Amino acid sequence: VARRLSLRKHPECHSMAGGKAIEHLAQTGKRQHHTFRLPMQRYRNCDFSFSGLQNLVNKAILEKEKEEGIQEGEILSCVKDIAAAVQHAVAVHIIQRTYRAMLFCIKNSILPSKNATLVVSGGVASNQYIRKGLQTLADVNDFAFLCPPPRLCTDNGVMIAWNGIERLRAGLGVLHSTDGIRYEPK
Repeated sequence: VARRLSLRKHPECHSMAGGKAIEHLAQTGKRQHHTFRLPMQRYRNCDFSFSGLQNLVNKAILEKEKEEGIQEGEILSCVKDIAAAVQHAVAVHIIQRTYRAMLFCIKNSILPSKNATLVVSGGVASNQYIRKGLQTLADVNDFAFLCPPPRLCTDNGVMIAWNGIERLRAGLGVLHSTDGIRYEPK
């Protein structure tokens, strides 16, 4: 969404990563000006998916570009409102799915009935709006809430790569030859 909104060109966001730029602009945006249908509402499971939301946002951006008579790549006048609406939709989707997972784990005795903990990490945990929503979810359901400081909440891909570097340096569980290994994308 940040790329589609060309936030690198926005004067307040030119040096920010996409997620950080969305969060920054959303702080002064009015999310009520755009409503995005939440993804996967007909599926009663714990899966996350943002592709449907991304399609809806892309359509809304395209409509606004036509309305404002601007080309793709130019900054919309309502960019802050779109950022706020997108951030809210993502947060609600994550909170709903996490709540379902919590209920599933409790119902199936996967978590202890007392002292259950919700741990949130990765890039999404650096977003204060989402973090606050998950904190509230944990509080309301008597879960402890653990979340690293935002500076340690980096992209999961970076964390996985770093783990690989550390394992390679330590010589632990790293294959030096891929001969005989069959890869299957899934």
